[in-house]
Amino acid sequence: MEFGVGAVLEGKVTGITKFGAFVSFPDGKTGLVHISEIAYTYVNDIRDHLKEGQMVQVKVLGIDDNNRINLSIKKALDPPRPANSRQAAGGGKPNAPRSQQRGSYVPKQAVSKEPITFEDRLKQFMQASDSKMSELNRHIDKRGGSRRGRR
Repeated sequence: MEFGVGAVLEGKVTGITKFGAFVSFPDGKTGLVHISEIAYTYVNDIRDHLKEGQMVQVKVLGIDDNNRINLSIKKALDPPRPANSRQAAGGGKPNAPRSQQRGSYVPKQAVSKEPITFEDRLKQFMQASDSKMSELNRHIDKRGGSRRGRR
C-alpha cells in the first residue's frame, strides 16, 4: 500500500467524534477525517454519514510533524456535477437574471447591464456592514450598555 500525501486508500472507521472520524488502515496507521472533509454537503452529525466499522475510501491530505494524518472522504470521490452548469453558478432558475437566482446576492443598483467589479461589491458590502454595526451600537447604547456582566 502506497502511503503518502495525495494517495487514495481504503480504511475502516474506528471512531466518531463531534469534530471528525478516525480511520484505521491495515498497516496500523490511523488518521482523522475532519467533519468538513466528510461530504460536499453540510454535515451536522457525522453519524448521519458514517458508522463505526464502515469501510471508506479516503485521500491523504497531509501528514504533520507529529505524524498525524489528515484525511478527506469527499476529495477521494469525484465532486458532484450539476446537471446544468448555469444552475451551478447561481443555484436557481437557469434563465433567470442573477438578481432572481437563489444564493446569489446582487445589490439592486447592480442589476444594470454594466458589470460590477469586485472592488465595487466589496465597497458596497463594507458600507452595509458599517451601517448595520452603527445601528447595532445605537441599539445597545439605548439599552444602557452591553449585556456582559449582567446575569
